[in-house]
This record gives sequence, structure tokens and C-alpha cells, in this order.
Amino acid sequence: MKSINNINKENRNCNAESNQISADEKARLDMLFERNFVPLLKPAYNFAYRLTLDEDDAKDLVQDAYLKVYKFLNSFDEGTNAKAWLFRIIQNTFINNYRKKAKEPNKVDYQEVERFYNAEDVNVPVAPVLRVDSFKSSFGDEVTMALNKIGVDFRMAIILCDIEGFTYEEMSKILDIPIGTVRSRLHRARMLLKEILRDYAQKMGFKEETKT
Repeated sequence: MKSINNINKENRNCNAESNQISADEKARLDMLFERNFVPLLKPAYNFAYRLTLDEDDAKDLVQDAYLKVYKFLNSFDEGTNAKAWLFRIIQNTFINNYRKKAKEPNKVDYQEVERFYNAEDVNVPVAPVLRVDSFKSSFGDEVTMALNKIGVDFRMAIILCDIEGFTYEEMSKILDIPIGTVRSRLHRARMLLKEILRDYAQKMGFKEETKT
């Protein structure tokens, strides 16, 4: 991935060539970009890595997403959640990249990837598993492997809520689904993890709460 300075340089060159904005407006956009999105570079990469499962692809995804962020800065309302806005762009860019790869021979079939994102049935095949080291700092290997066993939609709900700490409303905007769907998807994801980890929890000495 190019450094943030190189990304800024490409942004400035792009705008300078277009001659569509004034110097004052360009300066305002540069300041808006630096203040709201440069500090999010590390979490953006972490999120991209969890999607791509590859360091180089994650870097490329972040670079593409940041260029889009700058391009559409006029549609960003400063004071709103920049991280949620950025993550929405990263996710959309990721999905679009799969669409392009689907047209290439011996590449990912986008129709299958699209099915993963739209599926409500947990029995559909899942996307490539997350690397264990992607979650080492947050979870143990057993929990990581359990996450790998659930569908992408459910795994994404866990990542956004329980790892990234987004609210239901923010998740609704990122995933472009109603808040009610966010709640039900997250609840189902947690129930799936609970069922997969039942034996592991018992081995670790945890007892399941019984309703009285």
C-alpha cells in the first residue's frame, strides 16, 4: 500500500487535473481528509484484512477506498461518524472488486461471493476462512475457528459489533440493512457461535445458564 502522503498526492493531482474546484475548496477538502480519515488508516487496514485475508490485497483495498473517500468528500458531513462512512466504502469496494475478478478466468466467482453476502441460510458454503492470526489479539484459536464456520453475513455482524464496537444504527448504515435486521442477524450469529463453542466452553469449565 502506498503511504498516506502518496495517496494525498494522487488526490491533489487528480483534482488539479480536473480543474473543477478552486484552490480554497481543494484546501478545505485536504484538511477534511487529514482531520477525519488519516487517523483511521490503521483500523481501515485491519478491517480490510479481515475481508481479504491477504496483506497485499488489504493494502490495495485500503488505497482504493481512500481514493474514493477523497473523491466523494463533498458528500461527507463533518461531525458524523467518519469510521462508519469509511467502512461502508471499504465493504462496497471489496464487493465490487470481487465482481471484477469474476470476469477473469480462474478467479473468484462473484455470483458465489454475492450469494454469501445475501444469504440468510447458514448452510450455504462460506467464504475462505479467516486467518487465525487475524484475531489472535482478540480471541483464542477456538473462537476464531468458530467464527470461520459461520456465514459471512453473520461473521460480519460479529466483527462490526463485538470487535469494532459499532452501534446498531451505524451497522445499519454500513451494511445497508434495517436496524431490525441488524439485531436479528447479530442475535443469530451469537447463537450460532454459542452452539459451535458449547463443547469447548464445557471443557473450559463454563456452565450454561439454565432458565428458571
